Amino acid sequence: MNLLKKFSKKNGLTSIVTEGECGLKKVIFDLLKLNTGEIHVGNTQTNESAFIILSGRCCIAGNDFRYPHIGNRKDVFSGKPTTVYLPNNTSYEIVAETEVEIGICSAHSTLQSTPILITPEEVTEVDLGVLNWKRKAYFIIDQKVNSENLFIGETFLPPGNWAFPPHRHDFDNYPEEVDMDEVYHFRINPSTGFAIQISCTDDKSRDDAYIMRNEDTVLIPNGYHPVAASPVDSVYFLWMMAGDKRYFISRPDDNYSWVNKSENFLKQKK
Repeated sequence: MNLLKKFSKKNGLTSIVTEGECGLKKVIFDLLKLNTGEIHVGNTQTNESAFIILSGRCCIAGNDFRYPHIGNRKDVFSGKPTTVYLPNNTSYEIVAETEVEIGICSAHSTLQSTPILITPEEVTEVDLGVLNWKRKAYFIIDQKVNSENLFIGETFLPPGNWAFPPHRHDFDNYPEEVDMDEVYHFRINPSTGFAIQISCTDDKSRDDAYIMRNEDTVLIPNGYHPVAASPVDSVYFLWMMAGDKRYFISRPDDNYSWVNKSENFLKQKK
């Protein structure tokens, strides 16, 4: 089963990951690209959706909400994102004030919620890991946001670093593990660079590695999924998880569970 999705950049709305694809139970992912002055009209229908502005500036509005002049970064490597969360059955209009690109992360939802603007100042920044698995993460949709299924963030890998140790979130076994779908969408700096995405299960029935190029997406229905940046390329990935229980909890691969213990020891020594 090939879990790698390629994307050819084009204007308008592009479906990247559809509901139920490759064993995913909840996550849906689309990309929207508009030129200055262009308009996109839509409705979330039976889904809740998070509109993460990857680059550019726009206005997102509907019957009871209006968020003009949002988006303040030229690309994903230039600061924290602006995001709009919309509940199900919400009609909306997006007007591009500049050329704009938006990642739309969705999941089926019955929650009766309200639209929310999440500004860059409201995004939580977290330092994860140490040594050559140190990386920065932005938490965008977490427990602070009234969402039914979504948990969303961004991770930045310096050249040569890993998102490590390998972990999974396959089973509801709180507080050790919760069952969550996941999708990673990649951007590489420079755009000619690459990352390595590993995807494997406990029984090794899937034991694959993908070369991730700029704008590639990988589906993670289950199993372990560490990422490595090339020695000279900076790597960004937008990660979107969805599950009945919304926790940032995962189970490390037993072969590498010692990494978390050594990480805590090294942090205490600083």
